[in-house]
Amino acid sequence: MPELPEVETVRKTLSELVLKKKIVKVEVFWENIIKQPADVDQFKDMLIGQSINEIGRKGKFLLFGLDDYTIISHLRMEGKYGVFQEKDPVVNHTHVLFTFSDGSELRYNDVRKFGTMHVVEKGKEFSQKPLNQLGPDPFSPDFNFSVFYKKVHKSERTIKSILLDQSVIAGLGNIYVDETLFKAGIHPEKKGTELSEQEVKNIHYFAVETLEQAIAQGGTTIRSYVNSQGQIGMFQQELFVYGQEKEPCKKCGGPIIKMKVGGRGTHICLSCQK
Repeated sequence: MPELPEVETVRKTLSELVLKKKIVKVEVFWENIIKQPADVDQFKDMLIGQSINEIGRKGKFLLFGLDDYTIISHLRMEGKYGVFQEKDPVVNHTHVLFTFSDGSELRYNDVRKFGTMHVVEKGKEFSQKPLNQLGPDPFSPDFNFSVFYKKVHKSERTIKSILLDQSVIAGLGNIYVDETLFKAGIHPEKKGTELSEQEVKNIHYFAVETLEQAIAQGGTTIRSYVNSQGQIGMFQQELFVYGQEKEPCKKCGGPIIKMKVGGRGTHICLSCQK
């Protein structure tokens, strides 16, 4: 699943390709992707004549800021955006297609069909679902240590489960939680109530640092992720534990193992994360 760094990479590349373009036609080939409004014809009518003025992000959600509306898009497992010309053939699994006045097209492709799109009135996007259920973005001033520490320290859940909870912090997924906990030297099964203030401070710091490093590398390529220009992310070369089972730890040389925590595949170094 694309996580925050991959979504941020898509945001940046799309900003280079579609800003200020006016939508003149909208085609939807898989209606279940459209969650709001419920009527797909209304979805199309709302967007025709609108221009894309900015592209933002919160957590794993892309926010297309139009003249009067905001498109809230979640890529889920394998959603991808690409920019094409009208003459280019439409490939399989293209489910939503936006045609611009200059003849170019923004196409949403999703093999698994799990992605979602909501269109809401501009300025109200953060006060309703799905964004009002999210915790702070890691790069937001709202992600301050004191609030984060209180949420973590009062929880009886494992720290891995806490960090995957999008109402606690928006954008962290399996890859970057494993990497954050390794750098912080924290075992993923440790409960929030068991963590010291310094341990939580380390998690807070390394979560942001790890995401910053991943964004600088264009994200991580796991399975089929590419950005909107067809480029792969390179952060997989920097991973310490995720996907490294049976490999030697880059810090201590001990084995990396894979285990289940909260039903999720989890990678740790038994020596560095006791």
